[in-house]
Amino acid sequence: MNPVVLIAEELAPAAIDVLAHDFDVRHVDGTDRPALLAALADAHAVIVRSATQIDAEALAAAPRLKVVARAGVGLDNVEVPAATARGVMVVNAPTSNIVSAAEQAIALLLAVARNTASASAALKAGEWKRSKYTGVEIQGKTVGVVGLGRIGVLFAQRIAAFGTRLIAYDPYIQPARAAQLGVRLVGLEELLRESDFISIHLPKTPETLGLIGEKELAIVKPGVRIVNAARGGLVDEQALADALAEGRVGGAGVDVYAKEPCTSSPLFAFDNVVATPHLGASTAEAQDKAGLAVARSVKLALQGEFVPDAVNVQAGGVVAEEVRPLLPLAERLGKVFTAVAGVVAASVTVEVRGEVVANEVSVLKLAATKGLFASVVEEQVTYVNAPHLAAERGVEVELVTHPDTVEQANLVTVRGVLPDGGTVSVSGTVVSTAGRDVIRLTEVDGFDLELTADGILLFFRYTDRPGVVGSIGSILGEAGVNIAAMQVARRSAGGEALMALTVDSAVGAESLSTAASSIGATAASVVDLRDE
Repeated sequence: MNPVVLIAEELAPAAIDVLAHDFDVRHVDGTDRPALLAALADAHAVIVRSATQIDAEALAAAPRLKVVARAGVGLDNVEVPAATARGVMVVNAPTSNIVSAAEQAIALLLAVARNTASASAALKAGEWKRSKYTGVEIQGKTVGVVGLGRIGVLFAQRIAAFGTRLIAYDPYIQPARAAQLGVRLVGLEELLRESDFISIHLPKTPETLGLIGEKELAIVKPGVRIVNAARGGLVDEQALADALAEGRVGGAGVDVYAKEPCTSSPLFAFDNVVATPHLGASTAEAQDKAGLAVARSVKLALQGEFVPDAVNVQAGGVVAEEVRPLLPLAERLGKVFTAVAGVVAASVTVEVRGEVVANEVSVLKLAATKGLFASVVEEQVTYVNAPHLAAERGVEVELVTHPDTVEQANLVTVRGVLPDGGTVSVSGTVVSTAGRDVIRLTEVDGFDLELTADGILLFFRYTDRPGVVGSIGSILGEAGVNIAAMQVARRSAGGEALMALTVDSAVGAESLSTAASSIGATAASVVDLRDE
């Protein structure tokens, strides 16, 4: 049975096509709460836009849920902490609407400068009043950009083409970066005093809420025109209305509101206010980009892959192409480590060696941590909750990198200290064979190996002597278990040895115990790498 992807709001056909082949795609009206909760019972993923609320109640109704996808940027309708606590990944489409949002801010600024909306309404009402709607040029004016994130940068690049002087307020950007963009960084007060036009491009946070209120509007340059196409609540709407009434602000373009939907605002009384119903992302292109982006993220998540756009994964961000093949390696090493150790380690070090460390590799620690707990807890272990599971059990996981050249191009080692003070290590690499990546175990607890890390693996520790291989083969054969590959490593003839086997079917606890007893094994373990 294919995993169920529940689509709770309208999604682009191209996005549905991405999912239709591999998943059972179902639809529900996300605003119909009883129907939503009922449909979530079978869902492995749910895709929403802005109208569907995915809160703690909805998450509790979805025991199989692995990922919540918001086809857009904001996550106001998704209770991210509750999702994180349940190990559910939350993804969005952070870059899908950035061009549309920047263009909407430009459109509002132009409309406010030239009184476009009110002049259009008057003409359609039968009034030809050219002089009443005289506007101002943008060329030569000072434009203040509040927030130089991705959308703010796009806005700045576009408005610069009008021959404007650009200043910006953003405490989190370096002056050198601003200079590259042709923007002079200033404090917020200086921006308010100098700007002829102000466009706001900030996220909604406790720090930015109400950033521009009565106090700030009291010091603006007389006649300034203000545009907010970012988030409602960044500008105090009543304070802005008061400033418009007093003539201190010459006009405003508003696309977002403190409470939405908004059909009543003190701003709507002014002819020099262009008000739109949150249209920043409302372009066909942005909707298609958002749908396609989250559909691809859902597919990755349900296939157990790392998802760059996951907002509640500690190692979020773009994973370099050189690093991607090492993600399943690190996870499998974590699984093998726990199987060989037989207990949860007190501390673990994920060591990465080779050319790959020129990239950001912190995600490999996350992947290894996911593997460490895969067979330890009953709940689903994901990239989201793996760090929390480690913290709850007091397991410290650290990452160490070495650029040194090794025999393999890249080598990952998971090394841990056990509660009794003992240590265990497992190492592996990825090699390209016949055009595909193959994960290889190269070392287990100091024993050198060359074994493909796939399927079901068995490990036996024992004293080297004749007849051991035959005994293990006979016992497994009697149990109907076929051996696909076997390798024996030893420290010295007659000394401690390690046997590693790949088998084609599951090995029961009784068969494993019998096999171990027959050779006097000091340790025996099994790890299933089939379902990741």
